[in-house]
Amino acid sequence: MKEKILRELKQQDGYLSGQELCQKFGVSRTAVWKHIKALREEGYVIDSVSNKGYKLVQCPDVLCAEDIQSSLSTCWLGRTVKVMRTVDSTNLEARRLAEQGAAHGTLVTAEEQTSGRGRRGRSWISVPGQGVWMSFVLRPDIELENSSMLTLVAALAVEKGIKDAAGIDGSIKWPNDVLINGEKVCGILTELSAQMDELNYIVVGIGINANIDHFPEEVRDKATSLLAEAGEPVDRTRLLCQVLKHFEQDYEIFRKTEDFSALMDEYNSFLAHYGQEIKVVRGKDEYICRSGGINRRGELTVEDSLGRTQEIFSGEVSIRGIHGYSV
Repeated sequence: MKEKILRELKQQDGYLSGQELCQKFGVSRTAVWKHIKALREEGYVIDSVSNKGYKLVQCPDVLCAEDIQSSLSTCWLGRTVKVMRTVDSTNLEARRLAEQGAAHGTLVTAEEQTSGRGRRGRSWISVPGQGVWMSFVLRPDIELENSSMLTLVAALAVEKGIKDAAGIDGSIKWPNDVLINGEKVCGILTELSAQMDELNYIVVGIGINANIDHFPEEVRDKATSLLAEAGEPVDRTRLLCQVLKHFEQDYEIFRKTEDFSALMDEYNSFLAHYGQEIKVVRGKDEYICRSGGINRRGELTVEDSLGRTQEIFSGEVSIRGIHGYSV
C-alpha cells in the first residue's frame, strides 16, 4: 500500500487529497495517514495542507524498494526487489537467491558492496551511497551458447539509461564497458549456472559510478562518474529504473531471435572504437588491428594490416587513441 501511495504522489503535480487516496485504494483516512507517516520517516518530504491533501516535495537520496517499484515501468524486471544497506556482492546475493528459487526478474541492489567484482576477478570499487550497484536473476528459455550475448544487451541498456537519466552521451567498449569521454563509468559482470547444455539461471551484475566525487589514484585516469561529467548529481533511482526499462525492452527483442540481428546496428552506433586501431590481447599474445562493428553473434569484426578480417570470440580488447582509456 505504501508503494501505491508513493506512486500516486509521484504522478501528481499538485496536491492529492486524502479522500482520493481512500477511495482509490479502499482504505481509511487513518490508514493513509499511517503510510504517509512511514514515508516521512524514510526521508520523503511530504507537505500536507488541510482541504488540499498531500504533495511529494522531495525524495531521499537512498535506494528503497518502495521508491524503485513505484518508479518502474517494466512488466517483470525488478518487480521483486531486495534492497540492502551493505552486501558482499550483489551478484553473489542474486546467485544465492537464484539457488533458493528466486523468480525471473528478481533484483538485488545495495548502497555498498564490500567485495564487488568485475571481469577476470578484478575488484570493483563500490562507494557507499554514490553509485548504482545492482544484479538481477534471469531464467531465459534460450540456448546456452547464446547466453553470453546478454552482456551486450546490458551494455546497450546502460548506455541508453544514462542518456535518459543524466542526459549524457556515452559509448561502449566491446563487449560491455560503458565509457564517457573515454573513461569507464560502468562495468558489467554476467554469470550463469548450467547443467550440461541447459541453463539454470543467469545473473547480470551492473555497477554504475553515479555520484562518486573522488577516485583512488590508481584508477583516476581510467574512471569517471556521471556527477563528474554532468556537474550535478543524478537521481540514482531514476537511473536504475531507466536501465531496467531498456534492458527488459531489448531482452525481449533479443529473445525472439537469440542473436543481435535486431540490435546490432544500434549497438554499433555506440561502439567507441569503431574504425579505430585497437590492441587485441589473448593471454600472452597481442596484436594491432582495426576495429569494425559486431556481427549478429555479438562477435567483434576486426581487420589486420594485410586486410584480412576475423571475428573475435573471446579475449580482451584494449583501446588505443580513445582519450587514453586502456585496460
